[in-house]
Amino acid sequence: MKRFFTNIFLFYYQGFKNMTIGKKLWTIIIIKLIIIFLVLKLFFFPDFLNTNFKTDKERSNHVIEQLTKQK
Repeated sequence: MKRFFTNIFLFYYQGFKNMTIGKKLWTIIIIKLIIIFLVLKLFFFPDFLNTNFKTDKERSNHVIEQLTKQK
């Protein structure tokens, strides 16, 4: 079983090691993903609880109200 996982790891390790253009493409993809997630985090997911409530008790009460609210 251990040899099975070792073979899988070596397969991918050697594949990435022998890439030429693929390394550049993967670095571009990773950089783009990091930029996209940073932009999404900053602009589309603001810290709602910290900006609207001052204490932890107020935050926890708001979360409990939202989770247990009847529709």
